[in-house]
Amino acid sequence: MIHKLTSEERARQMTELQGWLPVNGRDAIHRQFKFADFNEAFGFMTRVAIKAQEMNHHPEWFNVYQTVDITLSTHEAQGVTERDLVLARFIDDVARTLQRN
Repeated sequence: MIHKLTSEERARQMTELQGWLPVNGRDAIHRQFKFADFNEAFGFMTRVAIKAQEMNHHPEWFNVYQTVDITLSTHEAQGVTERDLVLARFIDDVARTLQRN
C-alpha cells in the first residue's frame, strides 16, 4: 500500500518545492507553468508524460496555449504521497531548463 504523507511530512518536504500550493477541498498539490508559446508548453508536457509513464503515476493537467496547470495526488492513497513529490521535483527541473532558454 502507498503511504499518504502526514501533514507534518508534507509540510517538511513542501519547503523544497517552490510554487506548488495545496488544493482547496482535497489532498493534492497544484502549480501553474507559463512558457514562451504552445510549442514549448507541449514539449514540456511530453517530457513530463514520459516520466509519468515510467513512474506509472499520471498527473491531472490542463493546457491552453502557453499555460499548463498541473495537479498531483495519488488516487490509491487518496492524497499526496512521496510519488507526487518526486514527480513535482522532476516537473520543476524540466520547467527550469525550458524557461531558461
